Amino acid sequence: MTENDKTLIRAVDVPLALSLLSRLPVPVRAYDRSAEAAWAYPLVGVVLGTLAAFGGLFTGWIGLPAPLAALFALSLLIVLSGAMHEDGLADTADGLWGGWDRQKRLEIMKDSHIGSYGVLALILSLGARWGALWLLFETSQTTAALALIVAATLSRGVMPALMAALPHARDSGLSRRVGRVAPMSAALAGLLAGAVAVVMLGGAGVTAVLCAGLAALGVGAIARAKIGGQTGDILGASQQIAEIAVLFSLLS
Repeated sequence: MTENDKTLIRAVDVPLALSLLSRLPVPVRAYDRSAEAAWAYPLVGVVLGTLAAFGGLFTGWIGLPAPLAALFALSLLIVLSGAMHEDGLADTADGLWGGWDRQKRLEIMKDSHIGSYGVLALILSLGARWGALWLLFETSQTTAALALIVAATLSRGVMPALMAALPHARDSGLSRRVGRVAPMSAALAGLLAGAVAVVMLGGAGVTAVLCAGLAALGVGAIARAKIGGQTGDILGASQQIAEIAVLFSLLS
């Protein structure tokens, strides 16, 4: 494989995407395709969502109540992803609302310390996802399991769109190292994620797709206005907000 390889799809993209967006021990040989592998981000969501769903189903099988099943499934999802998206949400909240200009916002986002905005964002995010999963597990374990998979898939499927549409807000960081995602890769990621949602949930999946897209669009618009583009933290925040939007859409 050459460094100039821009082939839309390669088998190596799947383990590469897993290594970038999860803590699963996946061997990778071609980090030079980090940007091209973005089309496979929804597949990472399928894997992580499925593992978390099985965890939730197992807790129900052994007789634990819905709140604990939801908590266990959510905890698995966070551990498997290394809490990287939660970290991005916290940094985004601190930076975008704690700084008065672009330079200060980016400086705050780069700081490893967490501030009050970040703490509140994490509390609200965890509470929203736990509450939604709690209600879904009370309704039906099967529904909750499907919701976990679809939410994990769609929320990662919107990330490449932001990577393709928005410029890099800084000259360093994870998103910068990955590179600019081609529109075709972003479109393929969106189509793949949408297909998973519709196949699993039917009409409710269409609504979930729209909610995930609107959530990502909102995060992207705020990021563009406040820091002029996207960073790895912005992508993490978009994943979190989109996941919440999808779970909420499935409660109606």
